Amino acid sequence: MKPSQKDLIHQHLKLEPISPLTALEKYGCFRLAARIAELRRDGINIETKQTKNGNKTYATYQLVQ
Repeated sequence: MKPSQKDLIHQHLKLEPISPLTALEKYGCFRLAARIAELRRDGINIETKQTKNGNKTYATYQLVQ
């Protein structure tokens, strides 16, 4: 059985933070915030950081240790 996007993103978070662009490139996930919400409902403690790149701001997510 192929792992779900949620499972793949959870495994990624165990290694390093994830951004929407990384989620799209590595896992084909267009809705990272939705997958993060699912993980949070499962009891995973995830921190959101706002990252600024030029005039664009986006969320980066990481596990809280």
